[in-house]
Amino acid sequence: MENAKLNLGNMVIELPLVTGTMGEQAIDITNLRKDSGFITLDSGYQNTGSCKSAITYIDGEKGILKYRGVNIEELASKARFTEVAYFLVNGKFPDNGERLEFSQQLTENSMLHEDMIKFFHSVPPTAHPMSILSTMVNAMSIFYPQYFVDENDGEVFKLMASRLISKIRTIAAFSYKRSIGEPLVYPRHDLPYVGNFLNMMFDSPVKPYESDPDMERLLNMILILHADHEQNCSTSTVRLVGSSLVNLYSSVCAGICALWGPLHGGANQEVIEMLERIRNENLSIKTVLERAKDKNSNFKLSGFGHRVYRNFDPRMKILKQEAQSFLGNRKLDDPLMNIALELEAAALKDDYFVERKLYPNVDFYSGILYREMGFPTEMFTVLFAIGRMPGWIAQWKEMHDSVPFKIGRPRQIYTGPTEAHYPG
Repeated sequence: MENAKLNLGNMVIELPLVTGTMGEQAIDITNLRKDSGFITLDSGYQNTGSCKSAITYIDGEKGILKYRGVNIEELASKARFTEVAYFLVNGKFPDNGERLEFSQQLTENSMLHEDMIKFFHSVPPTAHPMSILSTMVNAMSIFYPQYFVDENDGEVFKLMASRLISKIRTIAAFSYKRSIGEPLVYPRHDLPYVGNFLNMMFDSPVKPYESDPDMERLLNMILILHADHEQNCSTSTVRLVGSSLVNLYSSVCAGICALWGPLHGGANQEVIEMLERIRNENLSIKTVLERAKDKNSNFKLSGFGHRVYRNFDPRMKILKQEAQSFLGNRKLDDPLMNIALELEAAALKDDYFVERKLYPNVDFYSGILYREMGFPTEMFTVLFAIGRMPGWIAQWKEMHDSVPFKIGRPRQIYTGPTEAHYPG
């Protein structure tokens, strides 16, 4: 095994090199503090690998995203979301028997405990759906306590995973219905996963929901694109919280809270608000780019740039094409889409953005699609959470199966006073 050598004064510390299956390389500093007394400082963990994982691979320079070795483009065009969910959690695609069993588990676990439903009638209608979602997911540990005592039991875990993947869409739809003052629409056992969710969202006494295969296919694809994305903020949160051996429901609840932030899952809502501002203030694209480059301006160009992708976000390319196709097939003229296309084209020709590799990311077109499909902006991040649920579960399980298993405990460099006293 090759080692890296670190010179620290009179000490030479040898650190093992680790190589991933796709050629990624890392320096293993697990024993650095024990051997030398030093730790590494890496604000935001931008250069720190917290784990080894076989779930998702990203090459930010080449714009590659794979789930367990399968390119995202192939999954988005060929697979169903429930297949990808099973694949991420179990490490293999289901055979016919496993597919039927998983489908049945999702169907059987789509309903909520009736006492949980009472909660929806007590929250203010102004409550954000993400706050309701996180609260209700955490409450599952109250209403289903018999299923997290022994999570090492494979059957228990399968039931917990199915319950979360299934119930999250019911909770999401109920949250929306409560916010608009309409009666709750219960899940139906005769509808597929995505169609069932859309029916719960949009069926009403005034206008019954009519099945829309094109919209169901599109939402299915969007959920696949969001199903996992390596060690992002919310996924790392699920792993860190779960490392204390807290139950899966509470770990995922923490991930939902992390996802809510505008720097993470809430970014697509910011894109819509930015495009609306450009339209409402009748700003030219030239003015927008100038303001975005001006450090003294309060204007923020949302939906551009990514922590990982330095060339292009492969999910964005898929969504852009789908957005153009969806609007074109329905003969919809969305002014925000027109602004987005013009803004992207101008930015890709601007040296400032090209040199800094600020390209549109997945959030740039996903919000437009959600909007055209009839979802209000406050539901955008909820949809993200529905898609990300299988990834969170898969990452949680992989961490629990790892050897050796360790609780997450980052170090720090103390910068406070050296000596202080109680005043008095």
